[in-house]
Amino acid sequence: MIDNVLIVGGGTAGWMTATYLKASFGDRVSVTLVESKRVGTIGVGEATFSTIRHFFDYLGLRETDWMPRCNATYKLGIRFEDWRYPGHHFYHPFERLRVVDGFTLADWWLADPSDQPFDRRCYVIPALCDARRSPKHFDGELFERSLAGRDHQGRSTMSEQDTQFPYAFHFDADLLAAFLAEHGTARGVRHVVDDVVDVGRDERGWVSHVRTQEHGDLTAGLYVDCTGFRGMIIDKVLGEPFMSYQDYLPNNRAVALRVPADIERQGIRPYTTATAMDAGWIWRIPLFGRDGMGYVYAEEFCDRDEAEQTLRAFAGPASDGLEANHITMRIGRHRDSWVANCVAIGLASGFVEPLESTGIFFIQHGVEQLVKHFPDGQWSSELREAYNARVARVLDGVREFLTLHYRCAARNDTPYWKAAKDRDLPEGMAERLRVWQARLPDGENVWPYFHGFEPYSYCTMLLGLGGVRPDQPRPALRLMDGRRAAAEFVKVQEQARRLVESLPSQYDYFAHMRK
Repeated sequence: MIDNVLIVGGGTAGWMTATYLKASFGDRVSVTLVESKRVGTIGVGEATFSTIRHFFDYLGLRETDWMPRCNATYKLGIRFEDWRYPGHHFYHPFERLRVVDGFTLADWWLADPSDQPFDRRCYVIPALCDARRSPKHFDGELFERSLAGRDHQGRSTMSEQDTQFPYAFHFDADLLAAFLAEHGTARGVRHVVDDVVDVGRDERGWVSHVRTQEHGDLTAGLYVDCTGFRGMIIDKVLGEPFMSYQDYLPNNRAVALRVPADIERQGIRPYTTATAMDAGWIWRIPLFGRDGMGYVYAEEFCDRDEAEQTLRAFAGPASDGLEANHITMRIGRHRDSWVANCVAIGLASGFVEPLESTGIFFIQHGVEQLVKHFPDGQWSSELREAYNARVARVLDGVREFLTLHYRCAARNDTPYWKAAKDRDLPEGMAERLRVWQARLPDGENVWPYFHGFEPYSYCTMLLGLGGVRPDQPRPALRLMDGRRAAAEFVKVQEQARRLVESLPSQYDYFAHMRK
């Protein structure tokens, strides 16, 4: 059996990997993590997918255990500002579309759009975002449970299969890495703080050891590369080819700031904001006590100084004197993330820019799949190939979903946005776009492999972005009785109103938690 794993690199990727492996295998597998004090982390990946709850649940961590330590807040979705035209916004929530008589509310909305925006008419969560509400009551009950009926014992009749889990998290990535380091070392992860000076290979070309400056040679059966964009092992030692996504996606640079926020006076937004700019877009991630802000841009249309000035102007006086973090992003993935006896996880494996908050999702997916495909001394090629296929499909699927954002945004007022419409499309996407102009996306006409996004997300983005959408509703709806759909639209509005009235604000909830 492979009973010894060495993780090279810390940060969020390294410590998520270390703690997950330790939770999976206990003392049956020795886990060592080596990281340098002198090598910094990107530290801006602060917004997540709703699937992240599975990671914390697997580690046995309650929200009250880690959220206050990491200045974490809830995320109900993403607010897209100015992607259609300046002043317009819409929400991409963690909420599936309801179905009436076999058709989603999005289909029914197309048949009778009214004056109310699509997202507010079809979803409850946008109203909670506007009102800056927490998804939980003070007693910890999730808002969606209050929408469900009750059985004779008073238990909710709604299961997790009935609806998407309605929130994810914002957190300080550096604080989370430190928290997980404490959690992992307390459970047996060996932590080596040292500089890696060399990586050795055996006669097969596989990794034989990692040489450190003070601790000498460290050896393992399996090596995990969590060294970020540097790819210390997967790139520099194993030379695995990298497949760029830049033909499809425009952005390759970012500049980030950590901006103090007066949350007691201003409250806390329960959503990430993505605001379209002349040469990219700006993220705003609200934490407890500060906002993470960053401008993602294409160097072809904006230089470093201009990007920083744009971000500081957007952030306002609160950004004065703050140090900016400039990041060169490598957009794409390695042909294989598992090569020989090394698995790359996180940025070392691949990255598809920060839009839609997929960075930490890729880490979680990578380590979950590593556990499912964990090798023994036979080093089954089938396990390795299956792992590589699943990781590649997730990254390629997200590439297509993000390509949709730029291709389908109605905004077309700068050279950047004009050029974004002329970039190549991933294989098969042109046909899918043609289909989406005739009918809304469904399970039969989106990227066919798991990649974290469901058909409702595609519907939401097409209807919100406004550049590509069906020319007319499905003909069948003109022949159907729409009274049940009309009643469901009214129900959505009533439920949203009731929840806004009953749920605490996001600030009040976390102030209460911290007591």
